[in-house]
Amino acid sequence: MSSPSQSIQADPQFSAEERAAVYRAIHTRRDVRGQFLPDPIPDEVLARVLNAAHHAPSVGFMQPWDFVLVRSPEVKQQVHQAFAAAHAEAELMFEEGKRATYRKLKLEGILEAPVNLCITCDRRRNGPVVIGRTHIAAMDLYSSVCAVQNLWLAARAEGLGVGWVSILHQQALREALGIPRDIIPVAYLCIGYVSHFYDRPELEAVGWLPRLALGELLHFDRWQGAADAAGAALLARVDATGAARS
Repeated sequence: MSSPSQSIQADPQFSAEERAAVYRAIHTRRDVRGQFLPDPIPDEVLARVLNAAHHAPSVGFMQPWDFVLVRSPEVKQQVHQAFAAAHAEAELMFEEGKRATYRKLKLEGILEAPVNLCITCDRRRNGPVVIGRTHIAAMDLYSSVCAVQNLWLAARAEGLGVGWVSILHQQALREALGIPRDIIPVAYLCIGYVSHFYDRPELEAVGWLPRLALGELLHFDRWQGAADAAGAALLARVDATGAARS
């Protein structure tokens, strides 16, 4: 009898429709802040997106993540207070011309989203020596970020919005959630159904920053390496693909 994993891989090729769905989730994913609805997330839906996160790639298969699910209004309020304090500090870090724009931006949905989720990294899991982390110590942190992205894409496929709240002091978040000192809070996420998804990322739409052209970020064989004929053909295809999506 084949194992479940073997059954999943029985047909390694995606159909055109399946492939299109993957790219649709990637290109329509948004960082959601102000469009959350109060509708509860069914357990079966939340279980699917959490399982997607848990199946992210991880260095040495160490699976360093834990998931702190937050539904309590009291706990959300504590986190929101921590955000408000950090938000006020952050405003003063921008040049005068951008402060007014920054002040108008909605940068979290902590109280509005029915579910908040903190994804953490246990850097001591499975011992001090981990395959693949022997020379790049931050690989466990990168692995936890992969779990965030898996969850984000699965949530988008389920019609859920996700917002990553990064304007927080880690210690304040630790205190609000009772996270031990040796556990790293990687991402604090707001999750829920939304009234709509924006066509473009909000910060792009309001003119905070433009999307960079992928062709300007490609290098060949070394940093700042120029394209040969094959590279030039790829650049043309990259430009055409980007134009088709814009």
